Amino acid sequence: MNINLEGYYRIRYSLFRWRNEQTFINRTIMAFFMACVTGVMAQIVIPLPWTPVPITAQTFAVLMSGVLLGRYWGGLSQLIYIAVGAAGIPWFAEMSGGIDVIMGATGGYLIGFVLAALFLGHLVDRYIRARKFMPMLGLMLFANFALIYIPGLMVLGLWMYTTTGSFPGVWELLVMGLLPFIAGDLVKITGAAALTRAITPKEPYGEEVDIEKAAEWRLP
Repeated sequence: MNINLEGYYRIRYSLFRWRNEQTFINRTIMAFFMACVTGVMAQIVIPLPWTPVPITAQTFAVLMSGVLLGRYWGGLSQLIYIAVGAAGIPWFAEMSGGIDVIMGATGGYLIGFVLAALFLGHLVDRYIRARKFMPMLGLMLFANFALIYIPGLMVLGLWMYTTTGSFPGVWELLVMGLLPFIAGDLVKITGAAALTRAITPKEPYGEEVDIEKAAEWRLP
């Protein structure tokens, strides 16, 4: 059992170190791959009749892009997702694409995707203790409900003003752009935090691995 755990710690350390040492081209390819994953998960959709904002699974991919790619590159993956979708590739929610989506009701959430991935990527790379389950759960809750939903709700309100001629009330805005998504987001955030805990090393980059001290890598 100890041998298996030691091998597991070595593998996750090696994979993160490998990711950190990739060339610009390779990391750009990985960012494009995560953009594709986001696009695929955006097609897992539950439309809601009272709002133009559907329930999707793409938030999970957004959060994990920061964890898997690290600082800057997680954000780049979401910029690629937005840019390619804006160019007309139908990989936004419900197989949509084009600049109209960026300028539409859900455009603010897309901006939030970039902010959330940048935020998590920086913290995962910079702070080892952030990779534990509870700190990561808190960080992902903030990234999801502040960095994604605040710009999302702001743009949704502006879109409603341009289409109806009046700003929605706070409660109406929350019903359309936040409240229906909380339960699903909590499931996705918890899963992403648990996955982060499982796959990220608890030792700094560049530190020589001593397999005999593997247990010390696990912070209390």
